[in-house]
Amino acid sequence: MAVDIDVLTDQVEAQGEKIRDLESSLEEHHHKLNSTEEMLQQELLSRNSLETQKLDLMDEVSYLKLKLVGMDEKQNHNDSSKDQQNKAEGLLQELRLLKSKVDVLEGEKLQYERKLKATKVKKKKIQKNVYSHGKSERLDESTQSDLSPLSSGVDSGKQSPVSPENKKNHLGIKKLWGKIRRTQSGTLQREDLEPGEFKRGGLRATASPRLARTGETLTDLKTPFSKWTPEQVCCWLEESGLDQYVILAQHWANSGQTLLSASPQDLEKEMGIKNPLHRKKLQLALKSFSTKTTEKSSELDHIWVTRWLDDIGLPQYKSQFHEGRVDGRMIQYLTVNDLLFLKVTSQLHHLSVKCAIHVLHVNKFNPNCLKRRPGDENKTSPSEVVQWSNHRVMEWLRSVDLAEYAPNLRGSGVHGGLIILEPRFNSDTLAMLLNIPPQKTLLRRHLATNFNMLVGSQAQQEKREFMESLGYAPLSTTAKVRPKKLGFSNFGHLRKKRCDESTDYICPLEAAQVQAVLNGAHRPYSGFRGLSPILDRDPDRRQQVGPNS
Repeated sequence: MAVDIDVLTDQVEAQGEKIRDLESSLEEHHHKLNSTEEMLQQELLSRNSLETQKLDLMDEVSYLKLKLVGMDEKQNHNDSSKDQQNKAEGLLQELRLLKSKVDVLEGEKLQYERKLKATKVKKKKIQKNVYSHGKSERLDESTQSDLSPLSSGVDSGKQSPVSPENKKNHLGIKKLWGKIRRTQSGTLQREDLEPGEFKRGGLRATASPRLARTGETLTDLKTPFSKWTPEQVCCWLEESGLDQYVILAQHWANSGQTLLSASPQDLEKEMGIKNPLHRKKLQLALKSFSTKTTEKSSELDHIWVTRWLDDIGLPQYKSQFHEGRVDGRMIQYLTVNDLLFLKVTSQLHHLSVKCAIHVLHVNKFNPNCLKRRPGDENKTSPSEVVQWSNHRVMEWLRSVDLAEYAPNLRGSGVHGGLIILEPRFNSDTLAMLLNIPPQKTLLRRHLATNFNMLVGSQAQQEKREFMESLGYAPLSTTAKVRPKKLGFSNFGHLRKKRCDESTDYICPLEAAQVQAVLNGAHRPYSGFRGLSPILDRDPDRRQQVGPNS
């Protein structure tokens, strides 16, 4: 019995030792677990800080991208200004060369005038001696022999620089120099020119490479254009940016009536205007003179149009528009053929130009109607968004945490008017232009939510109704515009109707819409939705849209 008790006692002690070992190991595991939890919390804190730093860096990169875009714009502007300065310097060098030639001709003319005067004085003295001594026959022969060297130089049309042919060339150089002469450039007098010749009023003062005009008023409102002098007509052409046609116009146009009664064929033949946009610009200006109506768009010159292209997100066409001298009046009457001539073939860019022109119509061609600077993003309304510029839309993308995609909108033609007025432009179109991959569904959903909040419920409902309409085709970012095809029945009208006489306007406003805009309608943009420049009510114009490139 005692043996069993001892055995049990040993077993109890052994079990107790095992229990104590297990308790100690359990405590060690508890310590390890606590230390692991502390390490995990530290890792989470460091990870959160790294994510915060990553977001800050992404914001900084987006800001730097926008800044880089701004610097590129400034660099392009500086390059263009340098090119203009170089051209001005080249023009000044040519003017100095012409002045030197004129001075040489003036010196030669004075020499021959002195010789001619001396010849006349000698001739008078000889005649006086002849009459006084009664030896007329003998002295006449000697006089002719004495005057032959001088008279040959004066009377010969081949040798004398004041002969009719050389005099014409000499006066032509003087007329060219008189058009743009400087106040410090010689002493060319107006009395040197004949009374019936083309004259310039006053001298030119140049305070910089750009020549400023002084002298008589070019556009005298009291004088009708039909009674303008050739000088006024030529100066008006220079002001309009068509100075390359001044020389031919100077010889052809006797007055402003010559241009008013001229046909497009006359302008091309007599003035050498081959560019259809230049002819259209001149014809629209002449039409305003003949109808005596001044449109607000006529106050916007071709320099403003290049800045307007920046605002609507199409800076890649600035050189074409500048070469075509497209001004505000031409923007108002811009046609599909005009855009194709300017090498604008993208359907989306046609829509962008159309919506931008309609915004100008509604705002009565106010040059500052487009908003460039950001405001309060929480208090925007569709009536304000429709006037956003391309840069303003990029700032909105930055405010909704899409700054890294904002630079992709440069050159896309996206502005507030296109977003609000074009019914087929939706969040999917914007996502494609921003190059957001389709697999990033959360990012695209985030863009769609903010896009719907931006356009408002009314525009959102109209876009949805247009999508559900019969024959709806989504807006493609790669579709091209093709010239209208002509059938055999239209070949007879090709010579009658030229490219610059087309009335297929990009943004045609009906009479009711024009009156509503002038009267300040409550919803001036409502009648415009659903009419794109290509896919509208006219079935012939639908054929101009080409397949996706």
